[in-house]
Amino acid sequence: MDALERLRALCLALPEVTERLSHGEPTWFVRGKKTFVMFADHHHDDRLAFWCAAPPGAQGELLAEDPERFFRPPYVGHRGWLGVYLDVEVDWTEVAEIVADAYRQIAPKSLIARMP
Repeated sequence: MDALERLRALCLALPEVTERLSHGEPTWFVRGKKTFVMFADHHHDDRLAFWCAAPPGAQGELLAEDPERFFRPPYVGHRGWLGVYLDVEVDWTEVAEIVADAYRQIAPKSLIARMP
């Protein structure tokens, strides 16, 4: 399974998540409205990654901890969103936690309560 398929499976496993293209990339939405994860297939540089909503302070903490795996994405980085490289060795358990945290930042409490 490639990185996009694995990321897609993580996102679509969450309650009321839909996928559609946004800015030419697969993007996942809560209830078809609010973005929580965007795939980035060499969209702004030569790297494979995804961008996602993140809890307050997480972007700075993860960037300081491992700048080889995390980055501040363009356009949304100033809002605290996190960039995660997928062209390095990926810890998919950690990515699942990051995706779940992104969902929690965007989804209403009623959907968060239904998370697996």
